[in-house]
Amino acid sequence: MTDVHVYDTTLRDGAQQEGLNLSVADKLAIAAHLDELGVGYIEGGWPGANPKDTEFFAQARTGLHLQHAQLVAFGSTRRAGVVAADDPQVRALLEAQTPVVTLVAKSHVRHVEQALRTTLEENLAMVRDTVAFLTREGRRVFLDAEHFFDGYATDPAYALEVVRTAAEAGADVVALCDTNGGMLPPQVADVVQATLAGTQARLGIHCHNDTGCAVANSLSAVAAGASHVQGTVNGYGERTGNADLLTVVSNLQLKLGHDLLEPGRLREATRVAHSISEITNVPAYSRQPYVGASAFAHKAGLHASAIRVDPDLYQHTDPDAIGNGMRTLVSDMAGRASIELKARELGYDVAGQNDLLTRVVTKVKDLELQGYTFDAADASFELLLRGELEGHRVSYFDVESWRVITDARGDGAALSEATVKLIAGGERHVATGEGNGPVNALDHALRQALSRVYPELDKLELIDFRVRLFDAAHGTDATTRVLIEHADDERSWETLGVAGNILEASWRALTDGVTYGLLRQGVPVRTGD
Repeated sequence: MTDVHVYDTTLRDGAQQEGLNLSVADKLAIAAHLDELGVGYIEGGWPGANPKDTEFFAQARTGLHLQHAQLVAFGSTRRAGVVAADDPQVRALLEAQTPVVTLVAKSHVRHVEQALRTTLEENLAMVRDTVAFLTREGRRVFLDAEHFFDGYATDPAYALEVVRTAAEAGADVVALCDTNGGMLPPQVADVVQATLAGTQARLGIHCHNDTGCAVANSLSAVAAGASHVQGTVNGYGERTGNADLLTVVSNLQLKLGHDLLEPGRLREATRVAHSISEITNVPAYSRQPYVGASAFAHKAGLHASAIRVDPDLYQHTDPDAIGNGMRTLVSDMAGRASIELKARELGYDVAGQNDLLTRVVTKVKDLELQGYTFDAADASFELLLRGELEGHRVSYFDVESWRVITDARGDGAALSEATVKLIAGGERHVATGEGNGPVNALDHALRQALSRVYPELDKLELIDFRVRLFDAAHGTDATTRVLIEHADDERSWETLGVAGNILEASWRALTDGVTYGLLRQGVPVRTGD
């Protein structure tokens, strides 16, 4: 089908998201991931507008080795009344030494007159002169027609003239921007069709998500004839964000048959989404289409029964196509089919073991009534499953007792001290640990108590701790659910504890996490014999 440009603006427009602050090193790392995904263009920022972006382009010249994408510098048309060649902002675009430059220009008469405070004729001259100058200097030029859809609604003739002027001056693409994010798909389709008919320019689309339609609007624009799509990874951007480029590309390639990325590149989408989430320090959205952790997760027992026969019965596409995977969630909705699928996912073949499956289903439902939720704690479920399979829970140690004391001073400082007494390796161990909180102190004490017998624990790290009240109506008397995440050099896992006491719930999750970590490493139970 028609070639469609894939243009990423995570490093520029995405970086405008509230609370997102990228260093030069962050931007270089993200650009490398985008290149691995196979996008065609990476908009790196606005050189000359801020020192960080200027430095990014300077470092990118020697430190960024793109194999698939072209780096793009973003900036504005010349200022009113100034020659393009003499405008410092335009010169900065040349100094960035990128093969492609994207210019932003006004296409809404009110913005020209009230924001730029110039005439409609001068705005057209600014577009014409800047595009022509940059093309003469050997740059490929794209133009973002800012507020285009709102501008078209106000004065369609002038909005079209901006597009026509840019194309005639040498712009390769004019991207129509729904800058305020207020359009709906039928409106976008109508305007794109009318603009193509009235200008013959190659058109792109740049959508914001204020109506929740950024992806749908982008698809609608392509269906109407646009052949250049802009967006950001994970939908980053100011206000409600930009079109999620990963969702747009997945839809165009998997659903509509456009060949946007090289074969196999789309399978990098999930990895790239999560890697960039780590760099930006913005938590990954589990329900993100295609690449979210829950995008192909199935909880209802009826779904699991059907998926056991044919995964396509409850999945709109093969998750492997975007590097994701199917997951079965274990909950009080689970039936035997759910448990069988989850066991298979974890590496256990329990097909036909109906008595075992019934026992596990019953136990899961009983525990969920107490506040457990295994769909968020695969490791805890695997320990439960192994216990039923083997007839007993694996036990690397036997706990005698534990306690925690917290000393708080008048100046607000507090220090917790935990003491753990247990039997491991055939011997009694007593250890004390200090921490900046009671759970941190318990973690230190447990590790100290086990370290001589199980030195493999040095590879484990507690990386996350979350608390939720199961019955919040009871306030401080509510049942507490604690999720703890551990990690080693290869992966992470979550375990769960539920109790009326937050420390007891934390201890259960903590000990399960350590037990699972030792099991993962294949460590045998040591008795000291």
